[in-house]
Amino acid sequence: MPSVLRRGARGEAVRDLQHRLVGAGHDPAPDEPGEFGHGTERAVRAFQEQRRLRVDGIVGVETWSALVESGYSLGDRLLYRRRPMLRGDDVAELQERLNALGFDAGRADGIFGDETGAALIEFQRAAGLPADGICGSTTIAALERVGSFAAGSAAGLRERERLRRGSPSLAGRRVYVAASPGLAALGEQVARRLFDAGATALLDASGADDSFLATEANRFDADLFLAVRPAAEGQPCCAYFESPRARSEVAYEVACAIRDALGSMLSREPIIAGRAYGVLRETRMPAVVCEPAPEDDVEAMAEIVATTGPTARAIVRAVERVIVEPSARD
Repeated sequence: MPSVLRRGARGEAVRDLQHRLVGAGHDPAPDEPGEFGHGTERAVRAFQEQRRLRVDGIVGVETWSALVESGYSLGDRLLYRRRPMLRGDDVAELQERLNALGFDAGRADGIFGDETGAALIEFQRAAGLPADGICGSTTIAALERVGSFAAGSAAGLRERERLRRGSPSLAGRRVYVAASPGLAALGEQVARRLFDAGATALLDASGADDSFLATEANRFDADLFLAVRPAAEGQPCCAYFESPRARSEVAYEVACAIRDALGSMLSREPIIAGRAYGVLRETRMPAVVCEPAPEDDVEAMAEIVATTGPTARAIVRAVERVIVEPSARD
């Protein structure tokens, strides 16, 4: 990863960036090679929008990683379980194919984890191949042979079943709540009301980065991840995981329920947005990021602070509605 790249940058790192943008289908013209101008910024923004990233025209770690991952197609390299985990569009395609055949590889998030490894081994056994958990040319050929029979996905059904198993309430649920320092009071109220409803809630108000939060939520074995933080793109938003290949259906329902609950309480109704933020992509459970107000909107942030109790109550009731009323749809 080169240093952060933005408009005005020059050099080989920019040339590499432009080459990767072209490979992803985004032309940086009329900029000269190695020159980060208007054309390159436009191409970066288009790529970020396509990949459901924050659209700011700046190439940081998240955007650079997505560019690298977009360069892989299934068959370019061997895929297998390792640490750090393999990531890329080739992994997402493998997950998509396995899911379509009924082998639950988890969400098609492009991260080769335990679920993907187990699904791959299960497929290899069913196909009469050596069950070594390595996806190479032989496994890909077998996937292509049976691919025409594919229909649907097991991942979404499993996600929904896990969240709604047991009693139709929040009792016994494990919820990881993350709050940015500026909204720590709201996070505390949400966690407290979840606890009062019978859930086991763990609050993190450290303001840690997305990867750390996702790791901790996975370690907590949460049924749901819920973050509250200022709006990253200048507009109130309820974000759930979505990539060009997959989305979390349960997280979408929770995001819609929270949007509906907060719509009449905030000066600006939040939008619903599918995003591939690190914390949404890397968590192993449905995850929602609630961004009720832009950080630079002093009046809106003050409004959130002044109505912390009612806002927290609305958020928890929205979560409960999705669990208690499985038939509810937005």
